[in-house]
Amino acid sequence: MSDITIYELEAAINFWRTRSPSSGDELVLCKEASALSKPYALMIVQRQTVLPQEGLDESARAAWDSYVSLKNGL
Repeated sequence: MSDITIYELEAAINFWRTRSPSSGDELVLCKEASALSKPYALMIVQRQTVLPQEGLDESARAAWDSYVSLKNGL
């Protein structure tokens, strides 16, 4: 499995935000963007530029895999 860069993770979050914009008075993120935002925030706080795919929890991994499939037209 390959590593995910912080830029790729940000692109995935933006993809999901565009596909399913925030909703409600609280502007809640869709479940995919929310799942990916947690490892993204940790990367920022820990000053990491890459994250192994194994570092994603189940929901973030599902959001990432769906993003990659949709981006690649699979």
